[in-house]
Amino acid sequence: MSRPAATQAPTSSDGAAAETPSRPGPPPSGRRADPPAAEVPDADINTTDINTTDINVAGIDVDRAAAVLTGVAQRTRVVRSAHLSRLTGVPVWFKCENEQRTASFKLRGAFTRIALADPEVRARGVVAASAGNHAQGVAYAAARFGVPATIFVPAGANPTKIARTRRFGAHVELVSGDVDAALLAAESAAHDLGGLLVHPFDDPIVIAGQGTIGLELIEQIPGLRTVLVGVGGGGLIAGIATALRQRRADVRVIGVQAAGAPAFVRSWRRGHRLWVPATTIADGMAVRSPGNLPLALAADLVDDMVTVDEEAFWEAMVMLAQADGQTVEPAGAAGAAALLRHPGCAQGPTAVVLSGGNIDQATAGRVRALVAESLRTPAA
Repeated sequence: MSRPAATQAPTSSDGAAAETPSRPGPPPSGRRADPPAAEVPDADINTTDINTTDINVAGIDVDRAAAVLTGVAQRTRVVRSAHLSRLTGVPVWFKCENEQRTASFKLRGAFTRIALADPEVRARGVVAASAGNHAQGVAYAAARFGVPATIFVPAGANPTKIARTRRFGAHVELVSGDVDAALLAAESAAHDLGGLLVHPFDDPIVIAGQGTIGLELIEQIPGLRTVLVGVGGGGLIAGIATALRQRRADVRVIGVQAAGAPAFVRSWRRGHRLWVPATTIADGMAVRSPGNLPLALAADLVDDMVTVDEEAFWEAMVMLAQADGQTVEPAGAAGAAALLRHPGCAQGPTAVVLSGGNIDQATAGRVRALVAESLRTPAA
């Protein structure tokens, strides 16, 4: 499937005609070059090219998700970024999902999945795996429906996220290993209990819930032209891109990953899923392989993907705290980090999704120290 041409050529912020992106099927040409193989090794886990033939974008029911989330998920605000607008030369807006209930976009997908589940299955209990933000969304939703929740979390996960998940009433099982190990444990538990497995990203209903952000962006930002989205397993970018595709085919969608955890980016470029080691401060995107469905959707709907270095996450968090008063965790700052490194990504009115604000104490302390240091250092 290919992106339909826009009915009218979009324009840049100065009124000049802008190029309408064309997205051929994979394997595409002209994409940004992969980082050197020695930087982060990867391995094929599925050598079959991405096949979008059976992917029905209309089947991702974002409108139904929006109805389910009415009165539950907040319609988060958009805030103009003076700094990034000056840097890029176009209006840049933050979509503040860090101010969402549970301080993350993950509530949208988790609640939608649980709300639309078979009531008998849901009543047996909800099971999930997460590095922390999805855990809180699942725990919140399970509490709303009065059902038990068991969530498998890597033992080294952000302690702030673990504590907040427990406060919502969920039972947390710590797992040795990473998110992939936690997912295996959750799948096994859901099978044994007969409960509802709420996958963090590889589920059409979860993707639809995340896509409600796209609906809001269209209404909140006149002339929206570009959206930058942080990517882990891919549920957020798949949902937003689907929502935009259904209404505004001319809006560019750009994914952002950590250079130390580039599984989705590399898989998207190669045209098939890869397994890539993940080492990054951005725990919310430390996924070693992309979701099947998000990757298949992104193959057709995402216009470009970039990676950013670790220092860029720190620079973005400091900028957000100092210039915009935003508390944002590393993964949540990915889009802002991308514009600091690649300002040309912003074309026309641009939205940057601040996907989460569940920052741990150590990271928050370093951000405060860096802000204080920048205030003491005279401008060059």
